[in-house]
Amino acid sequence: MQDIANRPLAGIFWMIVTGLNFVAVTAIVKHVGAALPAAESAFLRYVLGLVFLVPMIRPILAARLTGRQLRLFVLRGAAHAVGVMLWFFAMTRITIAEVTAMNYMAPIYVSIGAALFLGERIASRRILAIGVAFLGAMLILRPGLRELSPGHLAMLVVAVVFGVSYLLAKLLSAEVGAPVIVGMLSLTVAVGIAPFAAWVWVTPTPAQLGWMFLVACFATAGHYTMTLAFAAAPVTVTQPVTFLQLVWAVLLGWAAFGEAPDVWVLAGGGLILSAISFITWREHVLRRRSVTPPVPAVKV
Repeated sequence: MQDIANRPLAGIFWMIVTGLNFVAVTAIVKHVGAALPAAESAFLRYVLGLVFLVPMIRPILAARLTGRQLRLFVLRGAAHAVGVMLWFFAMTRITIAEVTAMNYMAPIYVSIGAALFLGERIASRRILAIGVAFLGAMLILRPGLRELSPGHLAMLVVAVVFGVSYLLAKLLSAEVGAPVIVGMLSLTVAVGIAPFAAWVWVTPTPAQLGWMFLVACFATAGHYTMTLAFAAAPVTVTQPVTFLQLVWAVLLGWAAFGEAPDVWVLAGGGLILSAISFITWREHVLRRRSVTPPVPAVKV
């Protein structure tokens, strides 16, 4: 039987499909725009997506979570809820390409957080890669050369809180299975966003509900195909493919929303993703489990 971890073409294919799914999520959210408040859009995305969690109910109940684990899940859900709401807000304020490129920073913050809070060693090469990633972020933002919008500031916070979310996932992954982690995230995020959505609630139209359900469908499909990619090939093979997502985001923003292609965003995104790929490759060479999650793993 063929080793499922040594099929690079299959891994690349599924990662390409993953990127297309997440770009579809971005496009739909951009299309709906500010017609719905960001908190309400985020809430609808998770509530409508709960239908996909039915198979995870049994593993969650069987896990018999401890009080400590429940507190970690709640903390992760709170952090992720903040990130999701700010991500939906940013999508209505800045270009698709900028949102996509700045999302790449989350794995860098995970790497830093693992060194500061989990006691993982951070080598000089990784420090250099982190510096390159921050240079990429500065190319995208270009502070002092243009005015930064609330959307840019929101995405800076998004990367940090998503980093916190995935550091907590790293802790929990050693204790419970993936279905429990995914299911508990969706449940806690839906509950965490609910008060904010209620505060700004606007009755959605049937069409808006349909669009948000499509967001849930594409997001769920993206996480599933990402899992297939990781099962087929090492992350060191699939990681560079995620840069295509930025290329597609630029093309989509230009073709569908009239957002002029920005070479600075492409260059900055390329630097960030190069740094992430280098860190992942080094972890593979050193035969350690990588602390840096793949880029698509930090999506909504």
